Amino acid sequence: MNEPAERGRPAPETGSQARTLWVSLPGEVARRFRPHADNLGKKILEAIQREVPEYAKPLEGGFGSVIIKAIEEAVIGSIDSIGGRPSTQDKWGAMFREVGRGVHKGGGSLDSLQASYRVGGQAAWRYIAAWGQRTGMPTPMLCVCAEAIFAVIEEISSYSVEGYTVAQTKAAGTLERRRRRLLELILATPPSSPQNIAATAKAAEWKLPEHVNAVALESPDDQHGDLQGLPLHADVLVDLESTQPCLVSANLERDLRLLQPALKGWLLAVGPRVPLADAATSLSWACRTLQLMRQRVIEPNPVVHSTDHLSTVWLMHDDFLLTELSRKVLGPLVGLTAKQQERLGETLMAWLESRGSTPEIAEVLKIHPQTVRYRLNQLTELFGDRLNDPAQRLDMQLALHAHRLRGTRPVDVAQG
Repeated sequence: MNEPAERGRPAPETGSQARTLWVSLPGEVARRFRPHADNLGKKILEAIQREVPEYAKPLEGGFGSVIIKAIEEAVIGSIDSIGGRPSTQDKWGAMFREVGRGVHKGGGSLDSLQASYRVGGQAAWRYIAAWGQRTGMPTPMLCVCAEAIFAVIEEISSYSVEGYTVAQTKAAGTLERRRRRLLELILATPPSSPQNIAATAKAAEWKLPEHVNAVALESPDDQHGDLQGLPLHADVLVDLESTQPCLVSANLERDLRLLQPALKGWLLAVGPRVPLADAATSLSWACRTLQLMRQRVIEPNPVVHSTDHLSTVWLMHDDFLLTELSRKVLGPLVGLTAKQQERLGETLMAWLESRGSTPEIAEVLKIHPQTVRYRLNQLTELFGDRLNDPAQRLDMQLALHAHRLRGTRPVDVAQG
């Protein structure tokens, strides 16, 4: 056991610290210790299952085979490296990256994997230290063994972290693509079939909610890059790359609490809460609301709910319908001067909104009651019995209110 390390052996191909240390030990150490390999592996496994909660269970199936393989490779590869003999340690990079990928695929955590390596290294050192003392191994050799064991742990751990991280990143990218596809299906017009959405949601690991809100987002400078890294929960479906960034949320109150501080200066238009099958409709209303905020028809605020402005969004939605409605119910104003149209239009609106007395209308318009009487007489001459028809009065009020929102004169459309 006191023989020095052999000289003239080829340098380790991997250049690893662990390999260099094992090679420095005499080959006799490997020959005498090899019968203990299986027992050492069992002791390492027992320690891991005892001290790492995630592994305190029967290691069965693919997940268990990955952990057992890691132990076997670490033990046998290390023994084979002693004295410069051929060893699988030169292939550890590929082997232990695969271990990391396997643990990720099996649903294991990276923290537990690294903890198992540390615990396994400590168990290996306890076993080898006891064996070395029984067999009279010199203290300097034991020190080299200790250093080599913990160099092994550092090396294989770094490989496994790399493999785990690559697998995690790849899975995240795949999941993101699947969720983006799911969002496309949910927001499609006409909507995709429930069966297709359910199958895609399962592949995207997304639990189908009963109700959702769609949210349309807009930055102050139309730069969407800052949306990356938003503090969003995993159950939020989001599209940050289209010309109209949007998201679908099943828990709007929670998500707005996270989003608002992160999106200072942004505009968020929230569509109505709807069954999942109607998510496209919710987004449509959200986009209309956002457009009206741009036009200053609806006051721009950090968060605006379309349900607070339903009549406005509705009235501003269809230019053709407004044109036809204006032609039908405001036609009598055609032919008047622009000034007359404006005055009679505002008087008609005040009368329709309040149906109050002449003095009340005069107070609203800030004009003399006699002026109100004169204008009301003009309106009676122009519209006749239409003013007594509840349905026609409602149509007039809707048309006038829509033009007020748009900042247009009713006859501009009525004559169009």
